Amino acid sequence: MILSMTGFGRAEENFDGKKITVEIKSLNSKTFDLNIRVPLRYKEKEFEIRKVLNDQLIRGKVDCYINCESHSENSAVKINQELVQNYILQLAEASPDAPHFEYLKMAVRMPEAISAKNDELEESEIAFLFELIRKAIFNFQEFRSTEGKILEEELTKNILSIEKNLAKVIPFEDERLDAVKERYKKTLSEFQNIDETRFYQEMAYYSEKLDIAEEKVRLAQHLKYYIEVMKEDANGKKLGFIGQEIGREINTLGSKANHSEIQRLVVEMKDDLEKIKEQTLNVL
Repeated sequence: MILSMTGFGRAEENFDGKKITVEIKSLNSKTFDLNIRVPLRYKEKEFEIRKVLNDQLIRGKVDCYINCESHSENSAVKINQELVQNYILQLAEASPDAPHFEYLKMAVRMPEAISAKNDELEESEIAFLFELIRKAIFNFQEFRSTEGKILEEELTKNILSIEKNLAKVIPFEDERLDAVKERYKKTLSEFQNIDETRFYQEMAYYSEKLDIAEEKVRLAQHLKYYIEVMKEDANGKKLGFIGQEIGREINTLGSKANHSEIQRLVVEMKDDLEKIKEQTLNVL
């Protein structure tokens, strides 16, 4: 089953007068790239939070935002009056002509001018936080799974389209070789004393050079393998490697085609392959 690298998950609950929110979202990336924003209250647990996310989310450019809003009266706000007065004095010395209230506005924005004394972080709240993170991850994985089903449908449609165009090549194969043979016969008829044995040797050489049987077999095998991997062991990197092999066989088919209809079919196959490559980049 395919999982998309794009995902979104959110969980929000109240704990002891606090509203705690966890939000996770991701885009595609070759590696796991985590950007996390944790409130100061939970900063000491950031390493553990990172580990949980790293173990569960595997790959992608992931943003995780944790927010804590307190509605409790247990948090007391304290103004450090001595420090604020000191800030005001220094600001007045630096700019003596400014109004006094301007110094006050600037002073209260200075470091440690206002502080909040929060209640102690207890084990029960930590356990609650990590349970909430797990819920957000579950919702996130559900989103990835839903997006993955859509991706799988699109990839399957494009693989089957390549198979369909490959089957259309068959009727043109004999026609292509007959056209080459007639062209050579017409050219050689203009000359006298033609060595018939040499002529058939040349025809055998060009028939072998233009033969696309191996390319058709290998391409059909790669397309089948892509479907198998997608259904059983879906891995974006692995699917990308198979896609490269599919492209190699299609290119060889085009270089050997020597027939306008086959070339047209090859162009359509390449168009489907480009869609597959773009979609595969978003597979986990």
